[in-house]
Amino acid sequence: MSYELTIVVPVYNEADNLLRVERALAAYLPTAEIRTKVLFVNDGSSDNSLALIEQITARQPDFEYISLEENQGLSTVLKVGFDRTHTRWVGYIDSDLQTTPEDFNKLLKYRDEYELVTGIRADRKDSFVKNASGRIAKLIRWAFTRDGVQDTGCPLKVIRTECAKKIPMFKGLHRFLPAMILLQGARVKQVPVRHFPRMAGKGKYHLWNRLLGPLVDCFAYLWMKRRYIRYDIDQKAGGDV
Repeated sequence: MSYELTIVVPVYNEADNLLRVERALAAYLPTAEIRTKVLFVNDGSSDNSLALIEQITARQPDFEYISLEENQGLSTVLKVGFDRTHTRWVGYIDSDLQTTPEDFNKLLKYRDEYELVTGIRADRKDSFVKNASGRIAKLIRWAFTRDGVQDTGCPLKVIRTECAKKIPMFKGLHRFLPAMILLQGARVKQVPVRHFPRMAGKGKYHLWNRLLGPLVDCFAYLWMKRRYIRYDIDQKAGGDV
């Protein structure tokens, strides 16, 4: 039986978390709503992450990986994951395990009705500074996109792959995945998911890049939105090619 969902797992210097990630994903796969595989994308890690990924994928038949030569950032990693996905759906989860693979089943229940199903992190377990900066960044993004998405930064998503591949991924636009899906005339569903404190490793974002980055990227999104090409073929017209 062929796979239907690919879970993309971005990895950048997460050696302390990867064995936990392996256990969590390996436990989830037999319970998944649809047959699922895992794709690690190593983002040029400078720690032992790549060696661990190689060991994990060697012993887990439903796991595979690709590795970038240099650190490129989350937008590039997601584009690589989307480009390498050939299943009907593509999922995304962070390797810090602040969300759980088990909650993919909550999202997958809506896969036939929506092109993007995204989590809303309930009862956030982050620090005060991280939560406060996240709220400010959300208000900035809402002012520009008006997409109605409560938690665009939630690292638990399921996207119809054909829509994911159409997203024009530029650096920073990972913050606007729901907005870019809506530009396609597609449908977005938001589902509450669980959130956990980070148990190991270090976060990659701080106050500065949580506020300045989203503000700059909002202008990039507006530029993209004004120039986004979307069309439908008139099925009633002649002139078939």
